[in-house]
Amino acid sequence: MAGSTVSRRAFGNFLRQMREEAKKTALAAGLHAETSRMTIVRLEDGMLTKVTTMQLESLLTFYQADEASRAEALNLWREVREQAKADKLQGNSKGFWQPYADQLPSHFPHYLRLEAAADRMTTHQLVLVHGLLQTADYRRAVAKLDAPELSIVDTERRIELMERRQIRLDNPAFQLKVFLSEAVLRHRPAAPAVMAAQLRWLAEVGERENVGIRVIPFGIGPHRGLVMQSFTLLDFDSIQSRLTEPPVVYLEGAVGALYHDRTDVIDRYREAIAALQTVALTEDDTRTMVLEVAKEYAA
Repeated sequence: MAGSTVSRRAFGNFLRQMREEAKKTALAAGLHAETSRMTIVRLEDGMLTKVTTMQLESLLTFYQADEASRAEALNLWREVREQAKADKLQGNSKGFWQPYADQLPSHFPHYLRLEAAADRMTTHQLVLVHGLLQTADYRRAVAKLDAPELSIVDTERRIELMERRQIRLDNPAFQLKVFLSEAVLRHRPAAPAVMAAQLRWLAEVGERENVGIRVIPFGIGPHRGLVMQSFTLLDFDSIQSRLTEPPVVYLEGAVGALYHDRTDVIDRYREAIAALQTVALTEDDTRTMVLEVAKEYAA
């Protein structure tokens, strides 16, 4: 699924760039290709659409694409279609999260597509443990805080989705770096026993070669992380067509989310990550602190 998602997004970005260089609106493109504006937007966002090859060729003509750009677009389009066929044969063309769509905020499926496709993720968390590292009981407690009326059945469905996301951690090629404010360890969304188990799991999973967890303790002086929200930076390797999928920064809010892929914005977050690295505890010292706080909860 990762390759298919990355290819679609790379293709969509490439197509958007051609449309903008041609100074055409998504509405005009949709009318020309005899489809809707929203279909063009979805295509450019890397989402599944029912656009045909004939419609794509019509768009390329509308954008006055040169021979090289047209060939690149059609080659990537063929790759997208081939991978979509492979996904369909494997039964995963719609994404593993689709059966849980009714439990997700409207913005989150897009994030899950990115998370499933990313080769590397760096996340900075100020309040809660990241979903890829939550235990089931911790997640249950957070779900109840978020939706007190949530039924037991729907709560367990959210746990199932979380556990399916966490399968990514079993792939050694996937790299996860986590910066946690000490506040994440001290906040208590769950009972002490649940918190103790959650922190022991953080210490354990942090020993994997592809997972790095570092705490930013309260006692340090001013640093860049103090003015940064919680965020996740997703990086993608080059795909078969040699087009590079741009990195994305994801910011989640109470009622929505923001996605940034502008180079200057990405650079700012990379600078923030570099600053966090200078003040965060080492992984070994983090493990020591996490286990000490776990003992406090268990006492």
